[in-house]
Amino acid sequence: MTKLTHQAAGTFAIAPTPFHDDGRIDEKSIDRLTDFYAEVGCDGVTVLGILGEAPKLEASEAEEVAKRFVKRAKNMQIIVGVSAPGFAAMRSLARASMDAGAAGVMIAPPPYLRTDDQIIGYFKQAVEAVGDDIPWVLQDYPLTLSVVFTPAVIRRIVMDSPSCVMLKHEDWPGLEKISALRGFQKDGSLRPLSILTGNGGLFLDFEMERGADGAMTGYAFPELLIDVVKLSKAGKRDAAHDLFDAHLPLIRYEQQPGAGLAVRKYVLQKRGVIASGAQRKPGSSMTAAARAEVDYLLSRVARVDKRANLQPQSSAAE
Repeated sequence: MTKLTHQAAGTFAIAPTPFHDDGRIDEKSIDRLTDFYAEVGCDGVTVLGILGEAPKLEASEAEEVAKRFVKRAKNMQIIVGVSAPGFAAMRSLARASMDAGAAGVMIAPPPYLRTDDQIIGYFKQAVEAVGDDIPWVLQDYPLTLSVVFTPAVIRRIVMDSPSCVMLKHEDWPGLEKISALRGFQKDGSLRPLSILTGNGGLFLDFEMERGADGAMTGYAFPELLIDVVKLSKAGKRDAAHDLFDAHLPLIRYEQQPGAGLAVRKYVLQKRGVIASGAQRKPGSSMTAAARAEVDYLLSRVARVDKRANLQPQSSAAE
């Protein structure tokens, strides 16, 4: 597998980790999920991120999940989230993933970082730990991680670390940050950097117009992300916004803190991609009322996008 570079673009799906109802990892659903992402046209997949419930896995399980996705991915690039409380665990998972054929790793800041110097110092140490031969993605997600990166700090991290090739941008509001970073590149103070955006796709329509290279998020219809990215790059602004607007109520519903993963797994189960919507404990579940609301939203999306016309399904075919 080719390594990740600053030229990475398009749509990288953030994959949930499929579990059986009893909490065991569901390898068959990992295979189906990987095949699904390839079939719809994703350029890559990011595994063991926040959506992937990585903190709930044993170190050996995390390694096996990463390897399973990599082995199944064929031509798609796999990015492995390696964030951990200590650098030893980060190094071990990063090395094992790259040896298996991953394209790169993603590193998020621990929530105790507060000052710019602390943030810059942490990532310098992280790169020293995993090795500067491994391309990596800087995850900027202050709403969940409570660490705020200014554009200047991102520039400093990227310029200090040649192996940092991508920013996963999930600030909110964050459109001005994208513009600032692209401005740094225009004035020559920031080297080339791939910017893929998250937040469930909630701002993808305008993020593309501000200069993002694509999407990296876990919305249960990655086809929508792919289409909006392509339409935006083709200059078809109204078509991109029209399609995006049809999905926006479901995207918004998915973005509820503490509930979004359950919604995404529920929809992926309805799509026949994973066998169970279960999360490993501690985790949330959906009430009958919530499921009915999602089904209603799907029916409304299907008026514009037939891919959302899903029949009731209790589990994926084995």
